[in-house]
Amino acid sequence: MLYLVRHGRTAHNAGRRLLGREDVPLDGLGVRQAEALGKLPYLRDARRVVTSPLGRARDTAERIGPPVSVDERWIEIDYGVFDGMRLEEAPELWKQWSVDLSYVPKGGESISAMAARVRKACDELWEEAAADDVVVVSHVSPIKAAVAWAIGAGDETSWRMFVDVASVTSIGPGRSSGGQVLPSLRSFNETHQRPSE
Repeated sequence: MLYLVRHGRTAHNAGRRLLGREDVPLDGLGVRQAEALGKLPYLRDARRVVTSPLGRARDTAERIGPPVSVDERWIEIDYGVFDGMRLEEAPELWKQWSVDLSYVPKGGESISAMAARVRKACDELWEEAAADDVVVVSHVSPIKAAVAWAIGAGDETSWRMFVDVASVTSIGPGRSSGGQVLPSLRSFNETHQRPSE
């Protein structure tokens, strides 16, 4: 099983700010959320944990347990000049991406480029995850891209998904096709384990 875990909450998340490559730490609730994730047996007992290099993801991953390895491909999308803005302050970003997933904000990255790197990471992890449990601690955009990969959908489906902080999404082995085991979405955006505010 491939478990996709979004990091615990940060002050930027709480303030409804875009949080891409800014390395903002977990806030108090985010630490408690990460600790709660670390108590889930199916995460804690995984063969290994892969994480984004950003501190909020690494901190969450370390609370789930070793061995933890960093994979740069799971880093959040780069919002460029929009990073740190409130969601409502970036209408131009949403407008551009709604019509062109290859749009690159100044100093940033396109949805298409982010999704391509995540799909490669998923392809490389899949054989291992289909046989044993692997946890990936990442961010909202890469998790959406991984779900699109799992269900064989286009990157535009990200607009129809909501991935909460400290949530768990799971992808397991599904039917076989041509001798290959295909990924199957098993659960999405589970938050039952999160502590209340």
